[in-house]
Amino acid sequence: MTPNPDKTPGFCRDCLAEQKGQARRCTACGSPRVVRHEELNDLTLAHIDCDAFYAAVEKRDNPELADKPVIIGGGKRGVVSTACYIARIHGVRSAMPMYKALEACPQAVVIRPDMEKYVKVGREVRTMMQALTPLVQPLSIDEAFLELGGTQRLHSDTPAQTLAKFARRVENEIGITVSVGLSYCKFLAKVASDLQKPRGFSVIGRAEAVDFLAPRPVTTIWGVGKSFAAMLEADGIRTIGQLQTMEETDLMRRYGSIGQRLARLSRGIDDRQVHLNDPAKSVSSETTFFDDISRYDELVPILRSLSEKVSWRLKKSGIAGNTVVLKMKTADFRSRTRNRRLEDPTQLADRIFRTGIELLERETDGTKFRLIGIGVTDLCDPVRADPPDLIDKQSMRRAAAEGAMDKLREKFGKKTVETGYTFGSGKRDG
Repeated sequence: MTPNPDKTPGFCRDCLAEQKGQARRCTACGSPRVVRHEELNDLTLAHIDCDAFYAAVEKRDNPELADKPVIIGGGKRGVVSTACYIARIHGVRSAMPMYKALEACPQAVVIRPDMEKYVKVGREVRTMMQALTPLVQPLSIDEAFLELGGTQRLHSDTPAQTLAKFARRVENEIGITVSVGLSYCKFLAKVASDLQKPRGFSVIGRAEAVDFLAPRPVTTIWGVGKSFAAMLEADGIRTIGQLQTMEETDLMRRYGSIGQRLARLSRGIDDRQVHLNDPAKSVSSETTFFDDISRYDELVPILRSLSEKVSWRLKKSGIAGNTVVLKMKTADFRSRTRNRRLEDPTQLADRIFRTGIELLERETDGTKFRLIGIGVTDLCDPVRADPPDLIDKQSMRRAAAEGAMDKLREKFGKKTVETGYTFGSGKRDG
């Protein structure tokens, strides 16, 4: 049945009056800030992002800056932290070298960052978020995911209306503005919050997700930066719609673990839940031996098995790690801890293991060990984890193979598939 546009749910973001019909302005106050969507009253997952946060705080505190281009950043050799929207019109962007920013906008007012002040304001905004729902997952000082399912009775409003009230309250009480993205999953909520900045309120529903994404560039997908986009373009892939026509297995074969992300996000599939930030600082696995072990070739399969356990937990928890940590305990109970920070965060057993054995090689000098462990620290969102390695082409094949093994283990159990490293290894107590 074709939806009746006159019955599409809607309300005014300024006066909050319910809107019926398709009038472009609010029928109560005349505001053009009307939001309508077929799924407006059904969606509960939001991404809230403060608009040009650092610059907005400075303009709030100094009204003389209101109509001027403002850049928050360091000296001529520094980079832009944030630029207000007036400066952005002139081509100034975050992370741009200051000298280029001033070439693009020589009349800009440059202010050095005051992080203590920004953190204080960020906490005020977050406190307001937490009054809406206990499920607030901060991504940074000025943005967060919120899950508002089940809060309708508490607020006597739909999640969409609650978010509109929140945005208005932040503007009135704190003096900055926010943009809201409302959807059914994290990926599209974050995409939506960027659509109408500043003071935006955008909605992306399930029914439209695939069609909405199809014409957009592949860089819309988290984790697809310039270098990976260039790789995709070399393969003739420029839009998300092209990814939608490809099988997940083919994408994994070509691009490793990120191929699975491309396949799923291109179709609007994102099962990650909003959760309170995990207080855990690391994910690790270790084992104590029945008999002390000194030989490298005996320690390697054990390290591989432990790496797979850590990888499995990372993937199940929806997190990644930036630093690999090797832990060993000698026969006389002396501990050794070695670590290495990776260029990109990882969830892959292959990367954890290969980093671990590089650390292990330096320790196997005849010393007898009673315990070995491997883990990752500096936990983060996995969206930028394990990008394709343009130098080590074999790593992409190993990542694709690992993804295939994960699927088999998910379906038939963890012992269904073993690698050559772990097959037949039994010198551990579990």
